[in-house]
Amino acid sequence: MPGWVVRSAAREFDDDMSTTTVIVGTGPVSFADVLAVTRDGAAVTLGDDALAAIDRARAVVEELAAAPTPAYGISTGFGALATRHIPTEMRAQLQKSLVRSHAAGSGPEVEREVTRGLMLLRLSTPATGHTGVRRETAELPASFLTHGITPVVHEYGSLGCSGDLAPLSHCALALMGEGSVRDASGTLMPAAEALAAAGLTPVELVAKEGLALINGTDGMLGMLVMAIADLRMLLRTADIAAAMSVEGQLGTDRVFAPELRAIRPHPGRALSAANLMSLMADSAIVASHRTGDCNRVQGRLLVALFAPGARRCPRHGGVCRRGGRA
Repeated sequence: MPGWVVRSAAREFDDDMSTTTVIVGTGPVSFADVLAVTRDGAAVTLGDDALAAIDRARAVVEELAAAPTPAYGISTGFGALATRHIPTEMRAQLQKSLVRSHAAGSGPEVEREVTRGLMLLRLSTPATGHTGVRRETAELPASFLTHGITPVVHEYGSLGCSGDLAPLSHCALALMGEGSVRDASGTLMPAAEALAAAGLTPVELVAKEGLALINGTDGMLGMLVMAIADLRMLLRTADIAAAMSVEGQLGTDRVFAPELRAIRPHPGRALSAANLMSLMADSAIVASHRTGDCNRVQGRLLVALFAPGARRCPRHGGVCRRGGRA
């Protein structure tokens, strides 16, 4: 199966980790929230609305666990064992075994930012109040993120649309005090040691919790958010480079004019062209082409030579902006 792309070694956070705190509520986290946690080391806490929703959902799970009617993943096994009744005294062990059996990733270690995004987005699901985990189980991943504790997750192990099972299981394993993690300085150590150093207690999983912690596609989503953020930065940089090239060749911005964009009104292209004109709005070189002193023949010759490249910048940048909604 294809693995996750590893761009570079896991980076360390500065000793003065971000003082920003992302509050995870019942609603979705934003792009800015994901980037603050993954790349700026922001702390994470659960909002009061999320805590209330978590408590309500757990009460429902407790009712199902006590009922004589089988409930999948609570009083039954998983997959082919969905019809197998699990005795009450074995249900906690079932959740632990589920996590341990799926924590089987392989290959290089993925970047810290990838794992932090994975943990944040997984946390946002229990926060909606639809998974049935206990409050203390949901709060521990937030504490990991706040203390800069990052479970070791490997490149291979995601099942694509069927879920990031192995990556999420490695994170859940660390919450249990098992497996390996990196602390805020990037030092590799056993999860139990990192928990103890941070004053945290490993979670003892109960019915439904193992399933809730590992069933999702949060790793892929986190990487997509960061890829889109990188694309947006790349497109802005490309526009700046294009504007500098126009200036460097003593060119004009007329090839980006609104009336020309209106002929082919593609939204991404128009946005790119407008950004280029904005970047050159205060350019003395561009302004010189609008005065009577400008040598029109020379200017037109220069534009003719340069335009085949310059006028295509919004076209290429526009396609990328349209595809990435950047």
